[in-house]
Amino acid sequence: MRCVRSLFPVSILFVAGLYLAVAQNLPQTYIPQTKFSRGQDVVPSFDGWIRNTDGTFTLVFGYFNRNLEEELVIPAGPDNKLEPGVPDQGQPTYFLPRRHAWIFRVKVPADWGANKELVWTLTSHGRTEKAYGSLQPDEEILERQVMTRGNLSPGLDDPNKPPAVSIAPVQSPHVGEPLTLTALVTDDGLPKPRATKVRPAVNAGKAQTDSATARPRIGLNVTWLQYRGPGKVTFDEAGPILVNNGQAITKAHFPEPGVYVLRATANDGELSTTRDITVSVTER
Repeated sequence: MRCVRSLFPVSILFVAGLYLAVAQNLPQTYIPQTKFSRGQDVVPSFDGWIRNTDGTFTLVFGYFNRNLEEELVIPAGPDNKLEPGVPDQGQPTYFLPRRHAWIFRVKVPADWGANKELVWTLTSHGRTEKAYGSLQPDEEILERQVMTRGNLSPGLDDPNKPPAVSIAPVQSPHVGEPLTLTALVTDDGLPKPRATKVRPAVNAGKAQTDSATARPRIGLNVTWLQYRGPGKVTFDEAGPILVNNGQAITKAHFPEPGVYVLRATANDGELSTTRDITVSVTER
């Protein structure tokens, strides 16, 4: 027993030292459960398919940017393409950090077939990743799943309808010129805000809220993100921005000329709807 106890710490130190020695001689690659700020690639994902009422189907894709901070630009082309068909089928070209599910869709005909695949290929930081979209039965999803970000509660028979959103027309701005973005939102008023319970304070003479129920829904709101563009767009307020008199307003700033696509998502607390706007930015 004394031998076992004396050898065990040495073994641990040896393995740890060997691991560090090997790791120091390897390039930085993605290791599961290890977080990196920069230098990692973007992985496309196939997030399911939707059955349309006209007999066609919609394939839904997302992505996972493995970086905590780095935002990547991957233009449509050899490093960002869909096959079969033209390389550019509306996929994102600007990739925000971490996971973004159900980010874009491709409609396919009724005769697509269960075994045919639409392949999204992304190459970044020297790595190539692929997502394979097909009509496998176990990957069918419902439109409402996308609207609720995967949460079907409180049920498919819920009377709540998703908000409607449009974006007021804009003129092409110059670089360095802020662009006012106005999202126009209407909703059915559901779900109703949660009531806040109040219970007597223990010590002070003030009312004290119950933490389990004192968090009301944020209310009808809009968030913005960048979907495409050659450089990073900054927003005065990306959201959530509360809708006031049917509007949610912010300003966007563009670092360089080019064509950008910005996305507004209206959310009523349960269901969401997105709308994109294309902005052409020119030099002064």
